[in-house]
Amino acid sequence: MAKDYYKILGVDKGASKDDLKKAFRKLAHQYHPDKKGGDEAKFKEVNEAYQVLSDDKKRANFDQFGSAEGFNPGAGGYGGQQGGFGGFQQGDFDFGNINDIFSEFFTGGGRQQRAERRGRDLSTEITITFEESVFGVDRRISINKTSACDVCKGSGGKPGSKMKQCTTCKGRGQVEVVQKSFLGSFASIQTCSTCMGAGSIPEEACSHCRGSGVHKKEQEITITIPAGIQNGETLRATGMGEAISKGAAGDLYIKIRVPRHPVFTRNGIDLLMELPIKLTDALLGAEYPIKTLDGTITLTIPEGITHGEVLRIRGKGVPHGSRRGDILVTVRITMPKKLNKAARTAVEQLKEEGM
Repeated sequence: MAKDYYKILGVDKGASKDDLKKAFRKLAHQYHPDKKGGDEAKFKEVNEAYQVLSDDKKRANFDQFGSAEGFNPGAGGYGGQQGGFGGFQQGDFDFGNINDIFSEFFTGGGRQQRAERRGRDLSTEITITFEESVFGVDRRISINKTSACDVCKGSGGKPGSKMKQCTTCKGRGQVEVVQKSFLGSFASIQTCSTCMGAGSIPEEACSHCRGSGVHKKEQEITITIPAGIQNGETLRATGMGEAISKGAAGDLYIKIRVPRHPVFTRNGIDLLMELPIKLTDALLGAEYPIKTLDGTITLTIPEGITHGEVLRIRGKGVPHGSRRGDILVTVRITMPKKLNKAARTAVEQLKEEGM
């Protein structure tokens, strides 16, 4: 009985090449013989269907004749021809597409470039004061991490020892690894594990790090915290993470914690505060000392100010580039809970005057 390749892949006849590739990729994952629970027979069938439908000429013949016989895919079913696969001759097989699709199973043909080896990233938290978050500060922190060896400076060799060509990779820094499967042999290029991609090794290993070029130690570093940083922000110190032999060091991520200030809160580059004043000062005006982050200044309360009115102290907020934000002072008028006889008389007189 003729096979319905569309049904095998689970797509309709109008499926695009992208749809075919997605369907094949999904089924290949499901049935691949190298995976647990795979099915070699179904995998071959899925592959045959994809090889036909992904080829414009073969697909046109299949659509026209409605069966495999219309374009003579080969007698004897799977493996029916010597050296073929699924009825196809070696010349008909699109190994380029197969290498692309099976890149998740194998590394095809050495076409992937060697990725740079990199150390592990680290993270930590530090707490700074509200004032330090506004103006910025340099902080020294200690971290126990893998760092470059102090003796050999990361080379892995005894000081003064000469370097020689790596015998494993012949100085190339890479080796070819061949993996075999029923589809054939797949070659991949990997970093040489002997020289870690350097292509050379020391004639005599460093006794301090035993040739690894790195060792664990407590290291003190200085972190510059910029002005205006806010609670919860994270800084990145490039190259301050863990070192790795013959590779780049990782990064260090520092999360900043800023406790609440007893007076001020942040609103962008402005600082907000509340100022309680007496009723008489609201009526007659007054001067109040204000402790800013730069020192104490005198704030003038104008006559007749109302409850909730906002006064602005310019240039005493958070630095931002060449300028600074302001301090916004919300006035809260405190009402007396009890009036003495003289105060009551004065208020009653004001009331009679319509005030």
